[in-house]
Amino acid sequence: MEEEAEIDRLPIDLLAHILVMITSFTDLAQASGVCRKWKHGVKQALARRHTLSFAGCKMDDESTSRLVRHAYSLEELDISRSRWGCQITDNGLYQISLAKCVSNLTSVSLWGMTGITDKGVVQLITRANSLKHLNIGGTFITDESLSAIAHSCPHLKSIVLWSCRHVTESGLFVLVNKCRKLGSINVWGTRVPLDCFIGLLTIRPALQIKPQGLPLNVGAVATMLPVV
Repeated sequence: MEEEAEIDRLPIDLLAHILVMITSFTDLAQASGVCRKWKHGVKQALARRHTLSFAGCKMDDESTSRLVRHAYSLEELDISRSRWGCQITDNGLYQISLAKCVSNLTSVSLWGMTGITDKGVVQLITRANSLKHLNIGGTFITDESLSAIAHSCPHLKSIVLWSCRHVTESGLFVLVNKCRKLGSINVWGTRVPLDCFIGLLTIRPALQIKPQGLPLNVGAVATMLPVV
């Protein structure tokens, strides 16, 4: 009779603790296929994870949403587009929005996801009410997404709108007015006029508007506002 391997004697909780340390989702998928015990261990490992990053991975809607659904303790989610092309669409964002962890997410990055639109972003954001940090730079979102963020994310502290060229000053004003904890906003590459940023600072003087090279500060606001 073949002697049981040492690793097979590990309690499933300890096995899951080891598998949590694996960052490669390909390796996790292979580990899941070893046996039934390892499959349960992978599920437990995912359930314990507080962060998931698919940056550098070639993912699609189905594989991404399946992993997120198992990550019950998830707080930080990064599905930024990489050179390998993380192909997430609105359907993927919809599937992710149904995961139990979404209401606990504090950080989400959708950077460079050109396959998504307002439809998917709104679906996800309206359920991510604990969000504090959001990166949707390099996407084609519009003021519709900003409105959803403004009304659904009262705890938002920072947002990256890098090169979001369909965002207008109207959307930015709604965002800054509603998100009273917002302290940092990256507007590099947007097409809004400089006067808009001056106006945002009149609403929230402590707001950090990036990039830092923009000639904006509280002193500039004071000198540019008309004397009454």
